Amino acid sequence: MLSAEVPLSHLGPSVLLLLQLLLPPTSAFFPNIWSLLAAPGSITHQDLTEEAALNVTLQLFLEQPPPNQPPLRLEDYLGRTLLADDLFAAYFGPGFPSRRFRAALGEVSRANAAQDFLPTSRNDPDLHFDAERLSQGRTRLMGALQETLVAARALDHTLARQRLGAALHALQDFYSHSNWVELGEQQPHPYLLWPRQELWSLAQVGNPTCSDCEELSCPGNLLGFTLLTSGYFGTHPPKPPGKCSHGGHFDQSSSQPPRGGINKDSTSPGFSPHHMMHLQAAKLALLASIQAFSLLRSRLGDSGFSRLLDITPASSLSFVLDTTGSMGEEINAAKIQARHIMEQRQGSPMEPVHYILVPFHDPEFGPVFTTSDPHSFWQRLNEIHALGGGDEPEMCLSALELALLHTPPLSDIFVFTDASPKDAFLTNRVESLSQERRCRVTFLVTEDPSRVQGRARREVLSPVRFEPYEAVALASGGEVIFTKDQHIRDVAAIVGESMAALVTLPLEPPVIVPGKPLVFIVDGLLQKVTVRMHGEISSFWIKNPTGIFQSQEEGMGPLGHTHRFGQFWMVTMTDPPQTGTWEIQVTAEGTPRVRVQAQTSLDFLFHFGIPMEDGPHPGLYPLTQPVAGLQTQLLVEVIGLGSRGNPGDSPPHFSHVILRRVPEGTKLGQVPLEPLGPPERGVLTASLPPTLLSTPGPFSLELIGQDGGGQGLHRITPQPCTVAPVLLELSGPPGFLAPGSKALLTLRITSFSVPQDLDIRISVNPNFAFTSNLSRAHLGLNESAWGCLWLEVPDSAALDSMVMVTVTALDREVSLMPPTHAFLRLLVLAQTLQDQLSASSGPVVTTTTPVFHSSTLVTQGRARGGKAGRPWWGTVGGVLLLLTLASW
Repeated sequence: MLSAEVPLSHLGPSVLLLLQLLLPPTSAFFPNIWSLLAAPGSITHQDLTEEAALNVTLQLFLEQPPPNQPPLRLEDYLGRTLLADDLFAAYFGPGFPSRRFRAALGEVSRANAAQDFLPTSRNDPDLHFDAERLSQGRTRLMGALQETLVAARALDHTLARQRLGAALHALQDFYSHSNWVELGEQQPHPYLLWPRQELWSLAQVGNPTCSDCEELSCPGNLLGFTLLTSGYFGTHPPKPPGKCSHGGHFDQSSSQPPRGGINKDSTSPGFSPHHMMHLQAAKLALLASIQAFSLLRSRLGDSGFSRLLDITPASSLSFVLDTTGSMGEEINAAKIQARHIMEQRQGSPMEPVHYILVPFHDPEFGPVFTTSDPHSFWQRLNEIHALGGGDEPEMCLSALELALLHTPPLSDIFVFTDASPKDAFLTNRVESLSQERRCRVTFLVTEDPSRVQGRARREVLSPVRFEPYEAVALASGGEVIFTKDQHIRDVAAIVGESMAALVTLPLEPPVIVPGKPLVFIVDGLLQKVTVRMHGEISSFWIKNPTGIFQSQEEGMGPLGHTHRFGQFWMVTMTDPPQTGTWEIQVTAEGTPRVRVQAQTSLDFLFHFGIPMEDGPHPGLYPLTQPVAGLQTQLLVEVIGLGSRGNPGDSPPHFSHVILRRVPEGTKLGQVPLEPLGPPERGVLTASLPPTLLSTPGPFSLELIGQDGGGQGLHRITPQPCTVAPVLLELSGPPGFLAPGSKALLTLRITSFSVPQDLDIRISVNPNFAFTSNLSRAHLGLNESAWGCLWLEVPDSAALDSMVMVTVTALDREVSLMPPTHAFLRLLVLAQTLQDQLSASSGPVVTTTTPVFHSSTLVTQGRARGGKAGRPWWGTVGGVLLLLTLASW
């Protein structure tokens, strides 16, 4: 219940506030859900970010009723915890997963948390509103929001989410690190997101702000004044006499008089001297976060905002096309499939929201074409024709790298070619980038890999020339399908199939062993099970759990329908498939490929991290991949926990995860999964000991559990994971790149397993000049090497463009040791930012009179100079807030 002693006033120009408050007894501002181990019951940066995004998403759904679904009703969500799965099921319909949306929120949340860990941001007072640098902090906050807008409008949503996470971190820190709450303020600062108005009543250097406090808890250490201040942290900058510290065990400045501090970051007085006021700080930080999301929505529009947070169950459509003269049939097949997808899915929830096209031949590749308009994409695709060239090889991997840089995460990329790659030296980098982007790459190759004479008879071709494609497909979870011109249109139909919400089912064994069947398990949450095979197959059979067989005859059989296109076979099982253990037996020359996929609403996301428990902000430092010899934490986020095989069943659950070497399938180990946080969020964690990840190389994660009826559940990662030999950290400037400037990037390399002698290679896309002081690193066990990279941005650099910096560490002696890559996205902006976030007039001021009704607080008021605008939603502790705002 909300007591009368803690009223919540208007949020900016609010005219209506409806709040049902069911807060936990404590809340905090630690980085992410892992921080709950240090401060149980806390509200973290991750909580604030995700709850604010869910509320603005609900607002969007309420204002834009679904075309083929009943409209959402506000009363259905009052007093309920908002969950992405529930919102998607209500808006798009049952069976449409929230996987992409939750992955986008994860990107924002991890970028938010990383501000406390990255060497370029963790000690910068401007990025945390520390050390009374409040005006500077507001400037950096607005700069990050500006970069978010520019990147989103350029359709670089990964970079936009990274900058949004940084902006939200600073915004939320203001309410925990300053004395805004202690001044008795009960609404977010009206000018913090208003760059045309100066912040008022700031404490100056000569104004004492704190008295000495020798206890952990310091409720009365602020002096009696009405000036805005914030605490100093550490030794940079040094704390002047009489000033407040941030406080906590790890703040060196808090031992200097006046001792103590004022931060409200956590539930623990050992970390936060003003822990008793974290509840009020969390409220205001949440409302301010909703304000920031709503501001972005108003500037981007509903479509742009939906793309920013991937508020869709649909995948992107991304093509990489060989345009040499022999590619006429393949280009036509791509056009037919693209047209079919656009026509079939137009107006449906599965209509693609991003379209990417990258042409290539020899010696050129690109330019990349990206759009959210299907008609523009079709027009550009229709302009492509097979012209010129004809000799093998081609610049395929360069074009694929360009596509990966511009394709949203969790997407499928389809490569159409009849040539091997001329740029095979990019193989390892493209493999790593595909895993970093979590994109699956499928190659459709109209070429016989055994042919050794070039198309133009200019060179002898290697029989293993397609191995780079095989390596990229394996690393990304895709496949290489060899076919012929006469079959390419039929085989290309897998483009549409793969863009559905498919999961790949694990096979045991994962590769064909002569005379031994492949086994897979079908559970009651799977539908549209499809078996795909390609190779020199002479016969096969499939057996379901009841013993019914189906062989290779084409057409309808007892288990489903079989299609054959040359060496490519596809068997689509009749729904609903029999649950239990299925078998496949294949007889073939060579090594045929077998893949089993199905549609399901039950899936999972995952990421890795290093527990950081010995600093001022305990949490999980996010990693894209585990590192050899380093204690690593696996975090799993289950999608579709509301899925039920039968009405009345209990929710599905996963109990443990199995790690297998890829592609052999050798079992590396098994670790239990433990719930973390509220069970309805579906977050599980597993500790991966260094002995389990001692050898660099690819591995898969297989989640094992049971559905509500006791039936076994198996889910596997779409792409293999890779154990990196070293930890490679690349950090850039916290702001933007300006034409004609130099930017300093920092690099750190650490080995936790064995001594390393490494070559360091750097590439920049586009090709900006750079200098570096680190080209080689010799590391002992647990040793680090630091380096700097100076990036020169030319005067001619395109404004609002993305720059990708890639650093590669290669072992000089062990050729089998995989290289480690680090990727950093940066944005080029004009030197003088135009304030696109400002409106033409000043902020609206509101006066309020609170009226209480049971557990609901209604605040009424009048907006001066404006009228009530769209409703605005928010939650505290996962419960709904409804705020109607006047126009900005």
